[in-house]
Amino acid sequence: MRFETSSETTRLASHLRDLRVRHGLTLASLADRSGVSRASLSRIENAEVSPTAETLGRLATVYALPISHLLGPLEQGFQPVMRRADQAVWQDPTHGFERRSVSPPNGTLSIELIEGTLKAGQRIAYDAPAIPGQEHHVYVLSGEMAITVEGTPHHLRSGDCLRYVLFGETVFETSHAPCKYVIALS
Repeated sequence: MRFETSSETTRLASHLRDLRVRHGLTLASLADRSGVSRASLSRIENAEVSPTAETLGRLATVYALPISHLLGPLEQGFQPVMRRADQAVWQDPTHGFERRSVSPPNGTLSIELIEGTLKAGQRIAYDAPAIPGQEHHVYVLSGEMAITVEGTPHHLRSGDCLRYVLFGETVFETSHAPCKYVIALS
């Protein structure tokens, strides 16, 4: 499943609006807490635009939820096997980023696998983790990427793995080539 059609954008917009209302937040208060402008949040909730990866990261931080839980209601119910054709894919065309939910969806399990593809010459910065103290493992399948974790840069090539517990900002950057990687979150 790809999150790029208008009906999927509309479902995501509705879910994000419902999440904000359930948390008792106005657009203005969510804008203050997330650092995303009220106008942008309104356009996202009205399905006029799809959020960027950074915007989803900021919203996930406000709600203390993994990004997959922001996108999760758009996925199918739990299945023990998730075929590639059925894996949920979300795209951020602004950053040339594609996020594939590899793990079968289930909010009660603790480990999640995400496949990411980031085009050449891109930079995605997350100000704070959605869940402070969450363990991350990043395994590069192809290409190269620099990941800066809380100010410490790490240059990864195909076959390299970076493991960290996240409390602060992260930056994912590619240079001359795209990068395909897997992140395991627990």
